[in-house]
Amino acid sequence: MTSLSRTVLALAVAVGSALPATATATSDHTVTIYSSMHPGAVDPGLYRPQGGRQSGAQLPGYAVVRQDHRYRFQRGRQALQVQDVAALIDPTTVTFSSLDEPGTRVVEQSFQFDLVSQDKLLQKYIGQPITVEQALGDAVTLLDGILLSASDGLTLQLEDGSVRALRSYSNIRFPDLPGGLLTRPTLLWQLDSPSAGEQQTRLSYETGGMTWWADYNLLLDESDHCRVDLGAWVSIINQSGASYANTRLKLVAGEPNRAQAARPSQRYMAQAMEMDATRPKFLHKPFFEYHLYTLPRRTDLPQHATKQLELFPAVRSVSCEKDYVFAAHQGWNISQEPQLDQSYGAGTGSGVQVFLRFHNADDQGLGVPLPAGRVRVNQLDPADGALEFIGEDVIQHTPRNETVRLKLGKAFDLVGERKQTDFRIDTRSRQLWETFELTLRNQKTEAIEITVLETLHRMTNAELESSSHTVTRQSSNRLRFSVPVAAEGESVLRYTVHYRW
Repeated sequence: MTSLSRTVLALAVAVGSALPATATATSDHTVTIYSSMHPGAVDPGLYRPQGGRQSGAQLPGYAVVRQDHRYRFQRGRQALQVQDVAALIDPTTVTFSSLDEPGTRVVEQSFQFDLVSQDKLLQKYIGQPITVEQALGDAVTLLDGILLSASDGLTLQLEDGSVRALRSYSNIRFPDLPGGLLTRPTLLWQLDSPSAGEQQTRLSYETGGMTWWADYNLLLDESDHCRVDLGAWVSIINQSGASYANTRLKLVAGEPNRAQAARPSQRYMAQAMEMDATRPKFLHKPFFEYHLYTLPRRTDLPQHATKQLELFPAVRSVSCEKDYVFAAHQGWNISQEPQLDQSYGAGTGSGVQVFLRFHNADDQGLGVPLPAGRVRVNQLDPADGALEFIGEDVIQHTPRNETVRLKLGKAFDLVGERKQTDFRIDTRSRQLWETFELTLRNQKTEAIEITVLETLHRMTNAELESSSHTVTRQSSNRLRFSVPVAAEGESVLRYTVHYRW
C-alpha cells in the first residue's frame, strides 16, 4: 500500500511543529564506536539482508553519540521533542546540557517508540470514520464508513447502516493522525530554562546496533629476504535506527567492562556496503587504558550500511621471519593427578605448521597499536602476476613494539612423527620414566630449523632426564627444542622424562 504509506507520512509531518522550544540549526554529530566483535572471519549475515528482516539489536558493539544543536527556548517550563535519535538508544544513558545557560535542565524525560505503521494506524481508527478508495478500471470509488475491524482485510459500517467487508482496496484516507503515534523514535522532554533565547545544547546517549572491526592484508615477498607489505582497514556497521551525516568518527580499541543484560539470540543484517579509500588515516592516541582512533575528516554513517575506511596507509617492506613448528597435543592440560596409563599423551602430533612473524616497531615503519582483527596473507605468483591466498590468522589487540605472529597452515614438504620408545613405572617408589623419539624430515632443497614444542602432561612434578638436543624450558612442564634439518634430510630428537609422585 504505497499510497497509504504516503498518507501516513503526510499526516505525520505536523507532529511536534508547535512546541515552545524550537530548533534553529542543523545538529552536529560525533559518534564513538566500541566493539565487542570477536576478531576473525565475519559472518556475511552480519551485513547482508536475510529474510526481509533487519535488526541491529544483537550487534556485538555499541556507540556513544554526541549531538550539538541550537534551540530557541522560552523562560520557564516547556516541552521539547528530539526526534533524530537512534531507535536502539538506551534512554537511561541520556545526558543533556546547555553550553550557554548552565541553569537549563531536563526535569522530566520519556522515550516514545510507538511509531506509525499501517497496522497501528488502522488499530487506532477502530470505531472511527475513514474513507477507503477502490479502483475499478480507471475509475475510483470512495466508501465512507466506520472502521469495525482491520483483521483479514477491512470491515466498514457504511452511512446507510450496512456492513461491507473489503479484501482489496487501493488507498485509505484518514481524517488526521491520532495522538500518541510518531514517525521516528523520539525523546520527549520537559525543560526548565532560567532565560529565553537561543542556546547551544549538547545531547549524548549510548545506542546499540553499531560495531566495528579491523581487517589486515599482508603481501608476502620471499624473492630476496622475507618481507611483507601491510594494509589495514576498519569496517563499520550502523544498524542503530538513525543515520549520521557529516559526522565526526572515533573508534575505541580495547575492552571496557560493562554490566551486561541478557538478550535473546538474533541474526544481524544490513543493506549496503560502501568502500571509502580516501587517503587521510585515523589519528591515534592512548585513551585511559585503551586506544582511540579518530578520523581526521567527517564522514557519513547511513542506517543499514557497512562502511570501510583505511585505518592507516599501507606499510611497505616490513622485515619478517618464517618459523616451522612441530607440536603434539599442545591443547592438553597438565594433570594434577598422576596418569599411569602408558598411552596417555603418546600421540604423534598434527604435522609441521608454518608461522610468519614480524615486529610492530618504528624502525619497521609501524610502531602503532594494532586493533584485534583478521589478517589475510597473499603472495605474488611471478608467472602471471596474480595474488594467491596462502593463509590467514587472527591477532588480538597488539601494542607497539610487540611481535605479531601468524599461523598460516601446514608445511607440505615437512614431516613430523612422534612415538614413545620406552616406558617404565615403579609403583613402589612412585616413579615413572618415558622416552619419546621425534623424527623430522625435510624434503625442501634448503636446510631449515624446526621448533619442537613438547608438554609433559602426566603430572606437575616432571624432570627432564636426558635430551639429544638443546632445550629451553618455557615452564616446569613445557619444553622447546630447536632442531636443524638438512636439505632433503632427516633429524631425530630423543628425550627422557622422569616423574615422581
